[in-house]
Amino acid sequence: MSKIQKFEQLLIQGKITRREFLARTSAIGLTAALSPALLTIPARAAASKKGGVLRMALAHGGTTDSLDPAVIVNAMTGTLRLSLCNTFVEIGPDGSLVPAIAESWESSADVKTWTFKIRKGVEFHNGKTLDVKDVIASIEHHRKEDTKSGAKAILKQIVTMKADGQYTLVFTLKESNADFPYVLADINVLMMQAKGDDMDWKSGVGIGAYMLESFEPGVRAALKRFPNYWNESKGHFDRIEMLSIHDLSARTNALVTGKVDLIDRPDFKTVHILAKKRGIRVDEVTGLGHYSIPMLTDVSPFDNNDIRMALKYAIDREAVLKILFRGHGMLGNDHPISPGNQYYAKELPQRQYDPDKAKFHLKKAGVDSITVPLHSAGAAFPEAVDLSVLYKEHAAKAGITINVVREPNDGYWSNVWRKKPWAYCYWRGRPTEDWMFSTAYAAEAKWNDTHWKHERFNKLLVEARAELNKAKRREMYVEMQRIVRDEGGVVIPIFNNYLLACSDKLKHGPMLRYADLDGYKIAERWWFA
Repeated sequence: MSKIQKFEQLLIQGKITRREFLARTSAIGLTAALSPALLTIPARAAASKKGGVLRMALAHGGTTDSLDPAVIVNAMTGTLRLSLCNTFVEIGPDGSLVPAIAESWESSADVKTWTFKIRKGVEFHNGKTLDVKDVIASIEHHRKEDTKSGAKAILKQIVTMKADGQYTLVFTLKESNADFPYVLADINVLMMQAKGDDMDWKSGVGIGAYMLESFEPGVRAALKRFPNYWNESKGHFDRIEMLSIHDLSARTNALVTGKVDLIDRPDFKTVHILAKKRGIRVDEVTGLGHYSIPMLTDVSPFDNNDIRMALKYAIDREAVLKILFRGHGMLGNDHPISPGNQYYAKELPQRQYDPDKAKFHLKKAGVDSITVPLHSAGAAFPEAVDLSVLYKEHAAKAGITINVVREPNDGYWSNVWRKKPWAYCYWRGRPTEDWMFSTAYAAEAKWNDTHWKHERFNKLLVEARAELNKAKRREMYVEMQRIVRDEGGVVIPIFNNYLLACSDKLKHGPMLRYADLDGYKIAERWWFA
């Protein structure tokens, strides 16, 4: 197979976008040889049709799950919410912004004032037509004083939201922000119906492709297609059934026996075997997601940066990637920005496993050895417990004893994450540097899961957001990545690929890269052949 044929195959399968296809063929001097018809391949291959019941078994879900978009999202709630609701703006497979409920937008010259035109004729599941009041209520839900929303940090930049008629909304920001429309694509900031001085999330009534039939938190959810969905090109299944199955073997068996059509997070160790089974396909896309091990920097001994550095040098990332993830990902460098982000700091040296450097930092902290508990559960990600055991072996060579504490899956996100001094987290990443840093690393961010506060970092965060010169902006983001890497409170060993296994009867176009399950929009974007 020639290189151009290989790229063509990837394009047809939806594993690369048109933009990536052109970039790759251009890099090897093949652009001139392309037929214009070639770029219509995805449209032909992705001809969708309506019908069928999609049954999914998902690795997440707990009794504390909620339809409230301000509450922590996981694969279960994320997929459910984004089947019921839409974001204001969307992000495409290539990372570009796509009109959705906001059909167009423009900014002032200083990108401090933004004006959005709202799509007309968008109907809620109860028959009401969406207007600017619903949009304002949906955004304000995340800005309230007592909100639990992690989106509050990225929405704090809004000074005012003013309606200009029923279908125009004008934002005024505290500082200039060229990335502001991306904020309104946050999968937590969902458009819902205004009710009093808030929005109505409890009813489950949205404007999405599917209507809620039933929801048992941590167990199951059922939805049916909304016949009046505004986007006729999406929402193809007659019905959606979601099951929360944390046990990997049970989840895999459900797919193999035909009880479900799709599972997320298949076993990295055996996924190649699963892919060979008749009627099953494994889909994979490199995304922004990463596995992290945050420590509370205001709790001893993690309030000492030398202890944190010792722990960062005490993990063998290459072994983790090879043994646990079978190469389905890339090495992390203790900051959350991936090569898929615009300002990724490729010049930062990759941190290597070095027990001697770990010992050096322990001595700087005034100790020769240390014992620390590491709280883990499969709810964070399926390999978390195994990773703890492997990490324990690596760290022992540096004089660090890691006591692995296995926590229950149920309630992990409410009882362990951000509560225990050292535990696991999984981040789906964010499309922009500002978004990721503002969500989890800014001093006052609701989801700052390390309680980390760094004066220089927070100053740069504000300055970079307002900087319109891309070269200067990049310098700032590179410095911020370096600060998190060398002074932050998180170990980030791996950036993951998004994997799922499904019936080969399921079809889709190019997959979204910013979250599991095709950006949690699998119900909206996929169909049966």
